[in-house]
Amino acid sequence: MKNSEKKQKKANVQPDDFSRRSPDQKPADFFGTAMRLGKELLKYKGLMAIVLCAGVISQTLTITGPNLLGNVIDAINDQVKIKLAGGTIDLMSIGRILLLIFVIYLVSAILQYIQHYTMAGVSQKIVCSLREQVNQKISHMPLSYLDRHAKGELLSRIMNDVDNINMTLQDNIIKLVNIFITFFGVLGIMIYTSWKLTLISAAVLPPCLLIASFVLKRSKKHFRSQWKTTGELNAQIEEIYTGHKIVRIFNHEEKSSEEFDQLNGKLFEHSRKAQFFSGMIMPFVSFVNNIGYVIVCLVGGRMVVQGAMSLGKITSFITYSKLFTQPIVDIAGLSNKFQSALASAERVYNLLDEAEESPDENGALPKNPGAVSFENVSFRYLEDVPLIEDFNLEVKPGQLIAIVGPTGAGKTTIVNLLMRFYDVCSGSIKLDGVDIRSIPRKDLRSMFGMVLQDTWLFNGTISENIAYSKEGATEEEILAAAQSARVNHFINTLSEGYDTVLEEDGTNLSQGQRQLLTIARSILADPAILILDEATSSVDTRTEVLIQQAMQNLMKGRTNFVIAHRLSTIRKADVILVMNHGHIVEKGTHSELMEKNGFYAELYNSQFAGNAI
Repeated sequence: MKNSEKKQKKANVQPDDFSRRSPDQKPADFFGTAMRLGKELLKYKGLMAIVLCAGVISQTLTITGPNLLGNVIDAINDQVKIKLAGGTIDLMSIGRILLLIFVIYLVSAILQYIQHYTMAGVSQKIVCSLREQVNQKISHMPLSYLDRHAKGELLSRIMNDVDNINMTLQDNIIKLVNIFITFFGVLGIMIYTSWKLTLISAAVLPPCLLIASFVLKRSKKHFRSQWKTTGELNAQIEEIYTGHKIVRIFNHEEKSSEEFDQLNGKLFEHSRKAQFFSGMIMPFVSFVNNIGYVIVCLVGGRMVVQGAMSLGKITSFITYSKLFTQPIVDIAGLSNKFQSALASAERVYNLLDEAEESPDENGALPKNPGAVSFENVSFRYLEDVPLIEDFNLEVKPGQLIAIVGPTGAGKTTIVNLLMRFYDVCSGSIKLDGVDIRSIPRKDLRSMFGMVLQDTWLFNGTISENIAYSKEGATEEEILAAAQSARVNHFINTLSEGYDTVLEEDGTNLSQGQRQLLTIARSILADPAILILDEATSSVDTRTEVLIQQAMQNLMKGRTNFVIAHRLSTIRKADVILVMNHGHIVEKGTHSELMEKNGFYAELYNSQFAGNAI
């Protein structure tokens, strides 16, 4: 995609410029997001039942501990009285209670391990499913969405946001379950022990809840902004490291650092505010709880003195009062983690809710896909910026069609429309009389081969990269394609030959070598229609000759579209389309257009004049 066309698509990515709002601008729906995440948990009802049952039994056993310890204190107190009265101390009765406490805590620990292990498995399954859903979603999304979102921002949703969800599910769901079990279990024991002291302990709940509610409302927006800015920072880092050579060539290191510092500072501010507000909860709640704890101790001590309650009972009740208010403190501590996770989940679900490409129709496939026709085609990336208007073109099978024009004239857009990366706004494109919108995209794109100026090679062997265009390609087919692309000799000079492993984007090869490999890949696909986008514009003269020789063989019997700025490479084209501002302003052979002395001649002469200079 040429720079100006990219600008037309990316220059203005505000929500109002598109039919849908940008996902980052959608209103927050934390309750809806929580319900949706809850449905993910319910997919594993059996495992969640184990988590819940283990939690109930474990916490029930745990909260009986203070009551038994109170019994130990009372037993010791009774034995002391017996001893003072001249009797014999019965240590066995105390030992039996202590042994029971040990067994209870041991069983509780085993159940907690089962609970954590099971929940970790559920969390990993959910996270794996979310990543698969996001990956599938991206593969079905229209190119327009990917064009207006930075790669780093999308990667942040797939990795950072999903990891944040994973940590919260794995660690904090169990804590939340145990908090509720502990709260209601302790409340029941406290009421049974002394309803008067229970009322004193419960008096701290309203102020704690008011404080938590007040703070949570103010911290939500900062957690959303925190994760949104994290995505922006990832996108900026990805951009800098991908283009680090260009940054250094033009001495933009300082400017790039300033942009990074600005985003990093923005992230710092959002994170600081989010943690500041959420961090306010625990100190305030702990302060209120401690006041209630002191009051319970004073009133309980008085009841012991008056003989209304035993020392063991009041000791266990004081312990329970601390356990009773502890869930409020714990929830306050978990609130920021859950808000952060819900903000991440909201970003992931917003991505999953984006519109996909329109569904394929099962129409008839063209018998001769080499015949191409554009009929009154109009297209625009933005509603108020028309790019192609009333475009008409008839291409016969086997013809070479060259498309030339200044940057932003609409040349690459024609290719995007042919491949259905974008659909036309009006009019139609037909292959052998069949509207391409009625052809399944997979079948349509299999009819095309592309050689782009910006090569794409993945981390794998040379053989695997060539075979990428044809599933199940044999070694003989790969070798034949490499020979046709004039790249076989170069490959054989490598120590590992076709098994040579390429680095990411093939950075251990020259630009010309990378283009030759992509040509071999296209040859192997054996397409009916070939699209060449500046395929020889960035290679040395010798490599260009090799490419042109390979292309002469490849083009035979195929319909060929060549998008070029180097007009010297398309003199032999059957038809040259000269485009400007989305319109075909001239059409003809090279000699015909030069005789007209029009816009094409002006472009042609200006190129060679520039070369002469």
